[in-house]
Amino acid sequence: MRSARMDQPARKRRHSASSATEADVLIVGGGPAGLAAAIYLARFRHRVVVVDAGEPRARLIAESRNCPGFPEGISGPDLLQRLRSQAAKFGATLIQDHASSVEPTVGGFGAETNGGRIVARKVFLATGIVDVVPAIPRLREAIAKGSVRLCPVCDGYEVIDRQVAVIGHEAQVLREALFLKQYTQHVTMIARYLPDFSASTRRVATGENIAICDAFKKFVPTDSGYQAILKDGEVRHFDVIYPAMGCQVRSDLALAMGIKCCDEGYVIVDKHQRTSVEGVYAIGDLVKALNQIAVAFGQAAIAATDVHNDLALRIRP
Repeated sequence: MRSARMDQPARKRRHSASSATEADVLIVGGGPAGLAAAIYLARFRHRVVVVDAGEPRARLIAESRNCPGFPEGISGPDLLQRLRSQAAKFGATLIQDHASSVEPTVGGFGAETNGGRIVARKVFLATGIVDVVPAIPRLREAIAKGSVRLCPVCDGYEVIDRQVAVIGHEAQVLREALFLKQYTQHVTMIARYLPDFSASTRRVATGENIAICDAFKKFVPTDSGYQAILKDGEVRHFDVIYPAMGCQVRSDLALAMGIKCCDEGYVIVDKHQRTSVEGVYAIGDLVKALNQIAVAFGQAAIAATDVHNDLALRIRP
């Protein structure tokens, strides 16, 4: 009844016009949320297909030390591989592919992928977000080294007493700078132009002993972090840079399905992670909440259990 294929390339999955892969639940997105949902649903003995485009945000995590159960830390790629193995072990089908569309059909939904059509009774959207970052040389290398970090909630502990710069949009920069002051007294807010920060923001920063660098020009990588070059020629060294420029929500698929989203693009859900379209759930960073792996796991468990109860109720005599 269930299959356990792992990470099948799209080119190996060609279907005729009349054939399709069938599932009880289709999960679009192979990050922590989508894979955790696959584990739960597979253990509930449902046919589960995960379509993973191979771009989960978690792949950028060099080492997470706040993920429950890993006191020595775990990298994003390692965590994702463990989750994939666990989902496949219990019968989920994991497909490396891209879902270009999902539309309602009789009795469920039909999804088009590069490798063929998938039909399912329920759909989970777990397509996540993409962080917006400034032009930082050697960005991927810097993220791997920990000299560029994307989430102070995740790793503020790791920057205790270090020289930290926060760059981005005014309100978010101030918020993150104030948060990081819990870990280090050496926090600097970087403005690209003098008017970037208002007088009120500057008063708050000054009151909290947060430095401000005006008229930023560029970052130059060093062996121990980055130098910030200002337009007047001044040079400041930082061990860690935090971009605070927000994110792009991957809600295109949800919007195309007519699912309600907030002004920022996040999918709106109820307490069971149900969207405005019946039979479609949204979990993980696609939903506005605390963008944490632990939260994604919780949302996955809630949604999967709700789907299981609904499907079990429908087949009772």
